[in-house]
Amino acid sequence: MNHPSLRLLRGFVCLSFMTGGAYIVSATPIEPVDSTIQLTEVQVSANRRPIATVQELAGAELQSLSTTTIADALKYFAGVQIKDYGGLGGLKTVNVRSLGAQHVGVYIDGIRITNAQNGTVDLGKFSLSTLESVSLYNANKLDVCQSASEYASGATVYMRTRKPTSDSISLTGRVASFHTYMGRINAQMCRNGWSGFIDGEYLKSKGDYKFRYKSEYEDTVGRRRNSDIEYGRVEGALFKGGFSSHVYYYQSERGCPGGIVRRLSDKYTNVGREWDRDFFVQASYDQLLNRRFRFRANAKYAYEYLRYCTDYPENQNTAKVDNHYRQNDAYLALSGTYFPVDWLSINVGYDARMSWLRADLKMFQPVRRMDQKAVLAGQIHYKALRVAASILYQHYKDYTTLNVGAADPLSKFTPAISVGYAFKDLTVKAWYKSIFRAPTLNDLYYTQAGNRNLKPEYTKQLNLGAEYHHAASNYLASVQADVYQNRIDNRIVCLPLRGTYTWSMMNYGETLCRGLNATASFRYFTGAWNFSLLTSLTWQRDLNRTDPDDEDTYNKPICYSPALSYGITGIAAWKTISLTVSDLHVGERMWSYADSEDILDAYNNIDLKVSGNYRNILASLEINDLLDVQYEHIPRYPMPGRNFRLSLTFTL
Repeated sequence: MNHPSLRLLRGFVCLSFMTGGAYIVSATPIEPVDSTIQLTEVQVSANRRPIATVQELAGAELQSLSTTTIADALKYFAGVQIKDYGGLGGLKTVNVRSLGAQHVGVYIDGIRITNAQNGTVDLGKFSLSTLESVSLYNANKLDVCQSASEYASGATVYMRTRKPTSDSISLTGRVASFHTYMGRINAQMCRNGWSGFIDGEYLKSKGDYKFRYKSEYEDTVGRRRNSDIEYGRVEGALFKGGFSSHVYYYQSERGCPGGIVRRLSDKYTNVGREWDRDFFVQASYDQLLNRRFRFRANAKYAYEYLRYCTDYPENQNTAKVDNHYRQNDAYLALSGTYFPVDWLSINVGYDARMSWLRADLKMFQPVRRMDQKAVLAGQIHYKALRVAASILYQHYKDYTTLNVGAADPLSKFTPAISVGYAFKDLTVKAWYKSIFRAPTLNDLYYTQAGNRNLKPEYTKQLNLGAEYHHAASNYLASVQADVYQNRIDNRIVCLPLRGTYTWSMMNYGETLCRGLNATASFRYFTGAWNFSLLTSLTWQRDLNRTDPDDEDTYNKPICYSPALSYGITGIAAWKTISLTVSDLHVGERMWSYADSEDILDAYNNIDLKVSGNYRNILASLEINDLLDVQYEHIPRYPMPGRNFRLSLTFTL
């Protein structure tokens, strides 16, 4: 344990400690007896300070933010870029340090959420209501007994489910702008060492927000069409000791609004509709067998159904299709850690995943992929020095109908190494990681555009950083800064190589990204008041290094990559009332090489949230985009302006 601090605050004993690089505060009531104070039992566990680059939002701070989905929470982290294609139901993906969405692994309770079809995870499908924390790791998490898959991404997002501590039933209702209504029920139980919950949510929204689009040649005012969404989500979890399980089902229908065109809003709609059905069930078991050996097993089955339809009479802009995709995924992982001496751990792991994809596209052959990973990793923690190293082996083999036309098998070894040294409150660290992403099934086999000769997309990451943490009786302070360089070779892109209307997936492109990520937080406690200030800063130069002879693109910024972005969040809480104000700034970014004037404007997005708890009722009011800034993540896909959310939760 690092920096323990014990203090008394108005009838509570509070113990602050640092785990995973972040401070956690727990409070337990105390009872006065005559002139003495008797403390109830407090159990504390803490990990050694990590050498991984990690950012985390947890507990009350996570719930205080104006967020409803994982994508909303991640935008508060340094180095993160969110792509949102507009509309209440728009696809939301995350890009970390300009690596691309396919290089980001997303995990829930240590098991990866996968999509072999296109390699991306729509973070808008996952609610924060059942989560204890959301963490972002650059490179590896570097924990003991990790699965091989956890070493296989350029960056990783971890969602940790909240374990119930008492029996309860809660009902939540929400009304919001754009004819949005949501209802949620949550039931928790604890019995004989078992704990679990069932959580269900339903939302419906027209998503008909007003927008204004201005450029040199046009000034369009209208209301967003075909931006509606209706979804239902049911999930449950069960825990006991080292066993945890999770079941999840999501079903939705949503509009896919197109890019706005001059005077579009009252004339016609670029119609597209999407239907989703996602299901998974997973379980893991983690056990310390003896003082020297720890074992973990993960298992998961997932099913995804997607229907995408643009075959409507009013559709005037896009090809008319009505496609159905079905994906099955089975996963098993075994890992073990051996501790020959107290300062050394050796981790081995093996994962196997089989994915099946069927689609009714013309001339599409059903395909299945066998994905195997194995890792050998070691960690040394000797006094103030910590070293971690790993070698990861990945093997991919695809099978198509009659085993004809499948891509060649892919096998690669990739290394990673991290070093850290602690000087009391200060830790300095450095790490290097080489990793790749295999072409997705869409990249290889999508009708007409697929290319079965694609090579993997390689990344080489180098990071130097430092952390400072300090705890006192009434405040906690933390500062973290990292400089980094990412190089990506053989980028997989879609180019028109066989005519204007026929596109192909190709390996084309090299990029070099150098940048600085910094975060700082300060938490102050006095009486019944708690204050938090959270900040993040990203400065980077993400450059195209593909073709030195191409003066229009070489050494020019990568599209959609801002040079500067930052976030400032302040939280003030008094007893059960809290006020949160956040300001997120995203700088200018180019979106096309065709014209140097194709620039998305910089913007500031200010959100405000007020919440209070009285007896069994929790109420919150959120105002998003307080200044009604008209901004875009993608050109001609305007985001909603100022909007409101009012929520009431009743708990028994």
